[in-house]
Amino acid sequence: MRRPARYQRSVSYNPGEPKPVNACFTILARNHDWRSLRESMKQMEDRFNHQFNYPYVFLNDKPFSEEFKNMTRSMTQANVYYGQIPQEHWSYPEWIDKDKAAAKRKEMEEKGVMYGGSESYRHMCRFESGLFFKHPLMQQFDYYWRIEPGIEYRCDINYDPFLYMKERGIKYGWTIAIYELMNTVPTLWDSVKKFVAQHPDTIPEHNSQWWVTRDNGTSYNGCHFWSNFEIADLSFYRSSQYSKFFEFLDREGGFFYERWGDAPVHSIAAALFLQKEQVHWFEDIGYYHPGWQHCPSGDTWLANRCTCDPKDTSKTITNAGWGKCSREWKLLPDTPKGHRKALL
Repeated sequence: MRRPARYQRSVSYNPGEPKPVNACFTILARNHDWRSLRESMKQMEDRFNHQFNYPYVFLNDKPFSEEFKNMTRSMTQANVYYGQIPQEHWSYPEWIDKDKAAAKRKEMEEKGVMYGGSESYRHMCRFESGLFFKHPLMQQFDYYWRIEPGIEYRCDINYDPFLYMKERGIKYGWTIAIYELMNTVPTLWDSVKKFVAQHPDTIPEHNSQWWVTRDNGTSYNGCHFWSNFEIADLSFYRSSQYSKFFEFLDREGGFFYERWGDAPVHSIAAALFLQKEQVHWFEDIGYYHPGWQHCPSGDTWLANRCTCDPKDTSKTITNAGWGKCSREWKLLPDTPKGHRKALL
C-alpha cells in the first residue's frame, strides 16, 4: 500500500492540540479490566499514539473507580475521558419480554452457544450496535477507533489512519473478517430482509451486499468484520440510514431473544449502505485479539517492525479457513468509476 510522504513518521501532533481529524479511541471496560488495558494501551502508545496523541474515551455501565482512572491515565500523555453509560442504554427496552429473554438465554446456554447464557453480553452487543456513539462524551468526535482489553498491536503504524480515511471519503476500516457463529443469529437475516422490503429507499444501487450474501439476498453467508477492531467515520452510524436500520433491528428483539452481536450488525449495515471503496481493509496493521490475529507479510512486515508470524495459521486468520471472508473481500466487484463516493 503506497502512501503520500505526509503519512511518514515525521508527522506528529502534540497532546491537546487541534488535529486534522477530530477523533478518539473508544474503550468499553469494567473496573477490573485496568491491568489488561494498561498492556493494550502501552502497545497502542508504543506503536502509534506516542506520536499522534489522540484522546481516549472510556465507557462503563458502572462508575469508574479511582484506581481504574489512575492506572489508565498514567499510560498516555493524551487527553483521557471517563463516562458512565446512561441506564436506558444498558437495560431492556419496554417492548422486550424479560421472562421470554431469560428463557431464551437458558435455552441457548444449554445448547452450548457462546455467551448464550450471558445477560450482560447482550446489553453490550446492543450498546455497541447502535448506542455508543450517542454517549455525551462521543458527541465532540467525528471518527473513532475501538480498543478492547487484551488486544495487541504487533506492527508499527507510521501514518494517521484517521486522516487516511478522511481524505479519501472512507467510512469504515477493519483488519479481520471472519464467519459468524450462525447459532447466535438464526433470524437476523430474516429481519434484515424485512427492513430492506420496508425501506428500499435506504439501499443504494451500488453497495457491498455481495460480500454478505451470494444468492441475491436470500441468505446470509456469515461474513462479518470483527468489530473489536474498527475505525469508523461516525457520520455513518449517525446517518438516517443506519439509525433506521438499528431501530428496526432493536424492535425485532434479537439482541435479547437470540444473541445478535454488534459485529454482524455493523458489517451487514456497511454492506447494505456503503460502496466497496468506502470500506477499507487495513492490511498493513498487525492486530491480535485473543483467538485470532491479522499479520502483514513481505516488505510491510519488515518496514513496520512486526513481531507476529504471518505463516502461523493457528492464529493468523487471514491465512486460515475461517479467514476466507477476509480474502473474499478483494473479490467484491469495484464500484463503477462514475458512481464512486470514495476518492480512490
